[in-house]
Amino acid sequence: MGKGVWNSPQGDLRGLVGTMGTVMTSVGSYLKKHTEALVKDVGLEAACTLTGKSKATLGRYYSEAEEHGDRFMPVNAVAALEEVARYPHVTSALAELRGITISYDSEKRNAPEGGVNADVIALSQRFAMLMGEYQQSIEDGVITINEAKRLLRETLALQHVLLDMKLHLEEEANGT
Repeated sequence: MGKGVWNSPQGDLRGLVGTMGTVMTSVGSYLKKHTEALVKDVGLEAACTLTGKSKATLGRYYSEAEEHGDRFMPVNAVAALEEVARYPHVTSALAELRGITISYDSEKRNAPEGGVNADVIALSQRFAMLMGEYQQSIEDGVITINEAKRLLRETLALQHVLLDMKLHLEEEANGT
């Protein structure tokens, strides 16, 4: 048998292409939702200015309509928007699709970090913020996607404080 497009050394690819079409549809939908969140985070007018794209073009990038199913925002436009956004929506979505955990730290520290005592205070504050977010989120009995994202951000911030604390404790244990 000859090796054509459908007959590869690994076997017949026709079934795989059908499966990938379904996977790509759900992945595409997922990416479009995060693209929309990114545009809304930045604001439509600002997104137009930053990317040089019209409102209609940006709308097509996150439209679920069949005729726009294969249109996605270019990576340079995503980068420009995520630079000013509060959260890297599309980058996080891509990482999640690959099973990769990323840590987003929006803090820009200017002062040198304190020791363990400062870490304990920061830990208490971060935990209080997490509990406050949690209380707000469950008031109506349902945690929405946006509330879950806020809880995740607070959890990651708490994790960051714990890591700093671990490093400071190791420094003190080693006498440095």
